Amino acid sequence: MDFNEYQKLSRETAIYPNLGDNLAYPTLGLCGESGEVAEKIKKMYRDDNGVLLEGRRKELRKELGDVLWYLSNVATEAKLLLEDIAITNIEKLHKRMEENKLHGSGDNR
Repeated sequence: MDFNEYQKLSRETAIYPNLGDNLAYPTLGLCGESGEVAEKIKKMYRDDNGVLLEGRRKELRKELGDVLWYLSNVATEAKLLLEDIAITNIEKLHKRMEENKLHGSGDNR
């Protein structure tokens, strides 16, 4: 499955108010699910000495899937394609690496 196929399929399961004109809903969902990913990692350090055990790995996979779903729907609401986002991001990171600017801060390094 590629990014564009996932984006299309994820949209088929999108049910929320003002679908197609509601950037806020999937953005807030993305924030919430990202927090759940962080909670899984926090508990890994708290309960398992920083080791990612198989049970938690399965939980993490589910939460990351939820992050991907919300990311996909944020992109759709913004009329962006996940594939274009991925390509643009990799190109940006490779350019920064070539210029030895991966470290540091600022969006336009």
